[in-house]
This record gives sequence, structure tokens and C-alpha cells, in this order.
Amino acid sequence: MLANKRILLIIGGGIAAFKSLDLIRRLREQGACVTPVLTKAAEEFVTPLSASALAAQKVYRDLFDLTDEAEMGHIELSRAADLVVVAPATADLMAKMAQGHANDLASTLLMATDKRVLIAPAMNVRMWEHAATQRNLAILQGDGISVVGPDEGDMACGEFGPGRMSEVPEIVAAVGAALGGGPLQGKHVLVTSGPTHEPIDPVRYIANRSSGAQGTALAAALRDLGARVTFITGPASVPPPAGVGVVRVETAAEMAAAVDTAVASADAAVFAAAVADWRVENASGSKMKKDGSGNAPALEFAENPDILATVAQRTAGRPRLVVGFAAETDDVVANATAKRARKGCDWIVANDVSPETGIMGGSENRVVLISQDAAEEWPRLPKGEVARRLAQRIAEALAD
Repeated sequence: MLANKRILLIIGGGIAAFKSLDLIRRLREQGACVTPVLTKAAEEFVTPLSASALAAQKVYRDLFDLTDEAEMGHIELSRAADLVVVAPATADLMAKMAQGHANDLASTLLMATDKRVLIAPAMNVRMWEHAATQRNLAILQGDGISVVGPDEGDMACGEFGPGRMSEVPEIVAAVGAALGGGPLQGKHVLVTSGPTHEPIDPVRYIANRSSGAQGTALAAALRDLGARVTFITGPASVPPPAGVGVVRVETAAEMAAAVDTAVASADAAVFAAAVADWRVENASGSKMKKDGSGNAPALEFAENPDILATVAQRTAGRPRLVVGFAAETDDVVANATAKRARKGCDWIVANDVSPETGIMGGSENRVVLISQDAAEEWPRLPKGEVARRLAQRIAEALAD
């Protein structure tokens, strides 16, 4: 997939730099030529000798090395690659990139390049969530820089949350997508994600505990395999991935309308959203107030549109592959199998969301992939890995 592609790999200074050595190896296994650049901070975590040995290339470290400037100046080095990858991209490197600093070799290369840039952020969760980092991220994405990750999980500092650098296979897939490769190149995949909010009045609403993490991870995984992704998301707590077409909705009716607009051109549609089954039919236009009587207002419910069944049962413009999700608390496989038949979709991805599993809103998932022929149980995995496995299956199905 990456045969003869030239990757300039800038390694930032963070504990995640150890993954960069495996990244070099995996990229070379795909046929890529990797030229490493180490920041001074990166040398505290990995050695130039290790990076050079794995890349079978000279490692570049110093902007003012006159020998290197004579052999390959920083301008030529920045433009000789097909893609510039920054992994790990620390908060400091992201800030330099966003503000246009060029005071060392890495930042100068990033300023001088005319090639695409892909970053894999890695930092402490508080640093990632800091307003300055998020501002810098928005600037970089606005400048057209691609982003993979970060993932959520345990960190070397002992904290938990978003900020872990993506795993190496995910970065390799993102490199392939950035270079225009991938088995889903030319395919359009629609993904729904997150909860829906069904208003009771202008202040209150009915919702569920879905974070949108699994749908978001799936959209990113499909993007990384080369797909054009339309990502229709309810008000999720997880931000949408970069590099996909985002459509934000709030209610089930809005999601149904957005799906109807996008689905006709889709090769596959994956319905990972936790859509509310009912809406409040007598929602108030003004905030409801207590009247002191002790009587709660009577809410009248109406069924929401069944988005999955509507698409799966289309007679015209149906995607080749329609995938639903089934969040169950009892008899998971039996209920999900019946749902697949009832809705008319090709696959159902079922999981147990009982409170004791910690899956609803958590960082891991344990699913059963149900088709017409089989129910395949997967082990408990990070949601990013579940997404990568499912995206690969989708790619295989569309290739048949």
C-alpha cells in the first residue's frame, strides 16, 4: 500500500516516542522509505541510533549542522517526502506549528514543507483538554493538517482520559489514507453516532448515556481506510474526527432527515447512534414550572422514525451494506438476531450495555457481529480497535 512512498517522520519528545520505533518498522513493512527527524526532547526517550537502525536511513537532528546543510538542506529535506508525519505531536510541537515558529529543525521543516502533514497528538489529558491546545488543534485542522487520535485510556503519568497517542496500526492506516490509498478509496460510507435529545420543554430533554465514542472511532477508522465519510452525529460528548463530513443534529427526526439526504449515494451505512425510540409529543414551548400541587405534568409519547429499518428496507437507493447496532441488557445475541431480521439490515453489532459492564460511555466495548449466517463474538477491546476491525470487515464486504 505504501510501496516507494517517502515519509518524513518527526518524532517529538514524549513517552509515546517509544511507539515511533515500531511505527518506523511497520511503515517499512508496507514498503515506505522513512527518514526520521528527532527533536532534542525526543532524544530523551529514543536514541538516534535506534531510529537510524530501524529506518536504515540517516537521522536528522540539528538545524545548524553544516554537513547536513551541504548534503540536504532543510528546504530540500522538507519537500523530498510524500508525507510529513509528526508522531508523537506534543503540545509544544502543536503550539509551534499553529503559531508558525521555526526555531529548531522540526518546526522549520514543518514551516518549509509543501507536502501534506499528518500529526498524532500525545500528551497528558489536562494538556490535551486545555483551551490553548484545543485552539491550536482548530488552527491546524483549519490549515488542512490531518489528525489521527488521540485515544482515551491510562497514561504513563497515572491519569486516565484522552491524550494517548493512537496505536501504530491506526497511524499506519491514517498514513495510507493521507496518501490516497486504502481499500475504501472511492467509497462513500454514512455513519450515525451519539445520542439524540428529545425536548420536553426548552430546558429539559430525554436522552441516554451514549458518549458517541464508538461511532466516532468507526468514522475515523473508515476514513483511515480511504473512505469518504458522512458523519451524522447527535449531541455527543466526544468531538467528531477530522477529515470527515460532519452533520450535527439533535433529535431523531433531524437525524432521519439528514440520513435521507445523504444515504442515496452511500456504498455502506452504519447506524451506531443511540436514537431515542420515543419523543415527547406534547413538548411545551415554555419552561414547565411546579405549581405546588405535587402533580407532575403528564407527558405524552410518540414513536420516533425507525431510521435503520427505513434505510434497510429501501427498494431504491439502498446501500450495498447496511449495519445496525443493538445495545442490549438481556439475551444479547437472541434479541440482536431478532432485530437484524426485523429491521432487514445485513449486519447487527450487538453489545451488552448493562450498568455493570461499564460499556455505555466507557472506553472499551465487547461486541457480537451478527450476520445472516453467523454470530461472531469478539473479545473486550478498546473502542478504537473494535472500530478498526469493523472497518476492515466493511472494506472486505464492499470489495466482494
